Amino acid sequence: MSALLEVDGMETAYGSSQVLFGVSLAIRQGEVATLLGRNGMGKTTTVRTLMGLVAARAGTIRFRGERIDSLASDRIARMGMALVPEGRQIFPNLTVQENLLAFADCRNGSSDPWTLERVYALFPRLQERSRNAGNHLSGGEQQMLAIGRALMTNPYLLILDEATEGLAPLVREEIWRCLGALRAQGQTILVIDKYVERLIVLANHHTILERGRVAWQGASALLEADRTLWQRYVGV
Repeated sequence: MSALLEVDGMETAYGSSQVLFGVSLAIRQGEVATLLGRNGMGKTTTVRTLMGLVAARAGTIRFRGERIDSLASDRIARMGMALVPEGRQIFPNLTVQENLLAFADCRNGSSDPWTLERVYALFPRLQERSRNAGNHLSGGEQQMLAIGRALMTNPYLLILDEATEGLAPLVREEIWRCLGALRAQGQTILVIDKYVERLIVLANHHTILERGRVAWQGASALLEADRTLWQRYVGV
């Protein structure tokens, strides 16, 4: 079975400053994968390059069997790649319901697509706040809305950049519950987060970045067995 997303030798730079050096990874349909590493190691740049928000200088990116490394970000999104960005970036002057409906689409052709009702069932708090403007939500509610907004596009691949960053412990648990439910439903996910213990349970395999290069790749069992990897590449 071919990979849903396949990245081979990807290099990215901002002007004369190169950030990524030959990054390669693959994610199959229905898998959960992670990008790990300390701040500034290239995780967000990797995601931005996948989404077409910054151009790859070298290498290839294939999504659903097609090369996308020269495509515009809106075209990539319409192919079924959805990003929950760091900082959430919801529309502050739209209500919760308007934020969700603005992105409603069925890009993966599902016979049981994500709808307003399904998102509200996943995050009941959003239904309670459906008439509130985005800028009147707590940080946790905004993160739920950002995830719900991405799901409303019915993506083949859901990408979450800093999924639980800055959230209160109870809200973090709600996000982990959500991601577990999505995995059980077969949603393909790429997630960036620092809570390795939770990611080991959630994900199938992991890629660790160090200074823009792949330092390690492997399955959850291997990462759990070698805690020195955590200290060397992820710990503060």
